[in-house]
Amino acid sequence: MIAARLAEERKESAMASKTKTASRGYALYLIPGVIASLAVIVVPLVMTVYVSFTKWTGVGSPRWVGFDNYTRLFQDTLFWQSFGHIGLLILAMAVIPTLVGLFLAAVLFDYVAKNFGDRWAGALRSGYYLPQVLPVAVTGIVWGWILHPDYGALNRIFESIGLGGLTRNWLGDPDYALYSVMAVMIWFQLGYPIVMFMSGLSRVDPELYEAADLDGASWWQRFRKITVYMIRPEFYVVMITTTIAALKIFGQVFVLTRGGPSNSTLVPSYFAYKNFFEKAQVGYGSAISTVLTVLIIVLAFVFLRLQHRAEESK
Repeated sequence: MIAARLAEERKESAMASKTKTASRGYALYLIPGVIASLAVIVVPLVMTVYVSFTKWTGVGSPRWVGFDNYTRLFQDTLFWQSFGHIGLLILAMAVIPTLVGLFLAAVLFDYVAKNFGDRWAGALRSGYYLPQVLPVAVTGIVWGWILHPDYGALNRIFESIGLGGLTRNWLGDPDYALYSVMAVMIWFQLGYPIVMFMSGLSRVDPELYEAADLDGASWWQRFRKITVYMIRPEFYVVMITTTIAALKIFGQVFVLTRGGPSNSTLVPSYFAYKNFFEKAQVGYGSAISTVLTVLIIVLAFVFLRLQHRAEESK
């Protein structure tokens, strides 16, 4: 008995040693990623936080000013105005695409695929996702042409069907510019939740739908009781990623409106850019970026906690 126990202990010790050796071997492959993360994320973030406590034009030595940039920031009406715009863009980039994308994904998966085949469902899914893979500059320029007040396709269509009274300067009028950008962002963002939700639907047990059919459940009942419930993990992932994308939106605003007209489409990331590169107020721009980073981290933490609680309650 003693000899058998000693042999078993030696075997366990040898396996543990082998596992540690293998883990050290795998750690080598993590080094490039760690170095890249330090160089691209951690070091610039630390530098940005430091510069946010200084007054600096980007040339010469920064001068320490403490919390002066943050005091100025929270008293700046443009800063609060830019965050008000972000609230509407979250609606356009996170809430509406998620809800509409969930419905369209269920239609493609549960109706189109069954009645017209997987190829049609896949083709439509790819079509919805196409704006995600096109360069932001290209899509921005195309939408700028479509919404142009003089030769834009949208105004020409209105005029051709006798609705000339609806023509507007969509991107040049402060009353319509932000809503025009929101419409473009809904179009841009819609494909991402569709792809994510269709991926989630593929792992739902078909027997659940078959049992619901036998019980006489309608499509809407199956959608609410089975589809929505079973793909909650994907729902949380889509919401957090699209919300973060809305918070740090820059490219589309830069190409379409550059924050105008009259700051009607100004967002925090473009506000930081203007202070960094146009006004040479690097310390103030860093303060804007730091506040935006903290907000994104807090929201990500809240979403992850909500997802964890939802999984625990199952």
